[in-house]
Amino acid sequence: MTEISEKLVAIDKDDSAKVKQFVTVGEDYYKEQFKIISDKRGFTFTWNWAAFFLGSVWFGMRSLWAYFLPFVALETLAVVQLARGILSDLGAPILARLPGIEATLQQRYEQLETYKNDPEKVAGFENAIASLERAVESIKAEAAIADATALQIVIWGIVGLLIIKLAQALLANPALQARFAKWLSDRKLGSGLNPQKIALASVLTGIAYVTCSLKFGFPEQVPSLQTFPTDPQVQVSVADGIKGWMADAAVSSEWFFDGLTFGIRSVLDTLEIVFVETPWPVMSGFIILLTGLSAGWRAAIFTAAGLAYLGYLGFWDKSMKTLALLGTAACISITLGIPLGIICARNLRLYSFVRPVLDFMQTMPAFVYLIPVIAFFGTGKPAAIVATMIFGGTPVVRLTVLGLRGVPETVREAAMAFGANKRYLLWKVDIPLAMPSIMAGINQTILLSLAMVVIASLIGAKGLGEDVLEALQYASEGQGILAGFAILICAMILDRIIQGKRR
Repeated sequence: MTEISEKLVAIDKDDSAKVKQFVTVGEDYYKEQFKIISDKRGFTFTWNWAAFFLGSVWFGMRSLWAYFLPFVALETLAVVQLARGILSDLGAPILARLPGIEATLQQRYEQLETYKNDPEKVAGFENAIASLERAVESIKAEAAIADATALQIVIWGIVGLLIIKLAQALLANPALQARFAKWLSDRKLGSGLNPQKIALASVLTGIAYVTCSLKFGFPEQVPSLQTFPTDPQVQVSVADGIKGWMADAAVSSEWFFDGLTFGIRSVLDTLEIVFVETPWPVMSGFIILLTGLSAGWRAAIFTAAGLAYLGYLGFWDKSMKTLALLGTAACISITLGIPLGIICARNLRLYSFVRPVLDFMQTMPAFVYLIPVIAFFGTGKPAAIVATMIFGGTPVVRLTVLGLRGVPETVREAAMAFGANKRYLLWKVDIPLAMPSIMAGINQTILLSLAMVVIASLIGAKGLGEDVLEALQYASEGQGILAGFAILICAMILDRIIQGKRR
C-alpha cells in the first residue's frame, strides 16, 4: 500500500509539473479545472475571472488565436457602440446638410423680395420656401431623434460587452484544457506566458478598438481612416512601366510568338478541315457512333437530337468551327498538361513552384489576361486559343498530380518487388490506377475551354460565341438563347463521349 501511495504521489507531482510548465501561473487552479473538465463528458461550465476581465487579450496571450480573432471582432463592435453613444455627436452628420438647404432658402427669400409684384412667381417661390422650411424642420427633428438614441446605443453596447465577457469566461478553461491535451502529445506547441505574446495580443486589440472607434465615432476628425491613403501617381507610373515592358518584350520576342502562332494555326487549320469541310452526314454519323460506343445508345439518341438542333437552326458550321477551336486548345493543353502533371507528381519541389502559377491561371479574370495575349499574339483565332489554354489548362495538371499521388504505395511496392522498373511502374501501374482522375481532368479542361467561346469571340474567334456576342450587342434575346443552347449541346455531347465509360 505504501508503494502504491508513493506512485500516486509521484504521478500527481508529475501532472503538477506539466500543468505548471504549460500555464506558468495559477497551476493549482488550472490543474483542478483541467481535471473537472476531463472527468466529464460534454461541455463543462467553469468560470475564469482572468478571461472575463482581460477578454480577447487573455486568449491571445494563451496562444488561443482561433478564439482571439472572433472575440476581438465582437468586442470591437461593442466598444464602437459605446464610443458612438458616449463620445460621438450622432446628430452632427444629419445637421451637416442644413447649411446648403439654408443657403438655398435664403436665396429663395431674396428672389421672393425681388419679384414680389409678380403674383405667379410669388406663388412659386412661396411654395419652394415652404418646402425648404419643412425640410429644415425635418432635418432638425431627425438630428434630435439621433441624439436621443445615444443612451440606447450605450446600453446595447454595455449589454453586448457583458454577453461577450460571459462567453469568454465560460469558454476559457475548456479551450485551454483542449490545447493542454494537444501540448502533451506535441511539445512544439506554444506554452506558458511570454512578453511577446502578451504584447502582440494587447497591441492588436488596442489597434482594433482605437481605429474602429475613431472611424465610426468621429468620421470627420480622422479622414485617413475612411479611405486608404494612396497616391494616384503610383498606379500611373507602375501601369506605364508594365506597358513599356510588354511593348519591349513583344518586339524582342516577336520571332518566338510568330513561330508559336504558326504552330497553333497549323493545328487549327487541320481540325477545321476535318470538322467543317467533312460532309455533315459523315461527321454527324461519326459523332453519334463515337457517343454510342462510349456512353451507350441512349446517349447516342440524345446526340442525334442535339446535332439535329444544331443543323436545322443553322448552327452547324459555327458549331464545327467552335469544336475545331476547342479541339486545338484542348489538344495542346492535354498534350502539355499530362506530362507536366506526371513530372510534378514525382517532384514535389517542382510542383510547389508550378502550383502558384496554376492558381494564377485559374483565378485571374479572363478579360485581364486577354490584354497581354492580344499584345503578344494580336487578335484572331491563335490569340483566342492561347487565352482558352490559359483558362482551361489547369485542371488536367492538377488532377493528374492528384491521381498519381493517390496511387497506393502498397501496390507500387508490390510491383517493384516483382521486378518492375520505373518505366513499367509508370505505364502499367501508376497511370492505369490514376486514369479516372486523369480523365476527369481532361473532361474539365475541355468543358472549361468550351466556356471560353463567348469571351474568345471578343478577339475574333468567331463560332457560336459570335452569335451570343451579337445578341448582347443588339439585345436579340432569341438569338442569344438559341446560341447558348447550341453551346450547351456541344458541351454535353463532349462530356458523354469523354466520361461515358467511366460513368
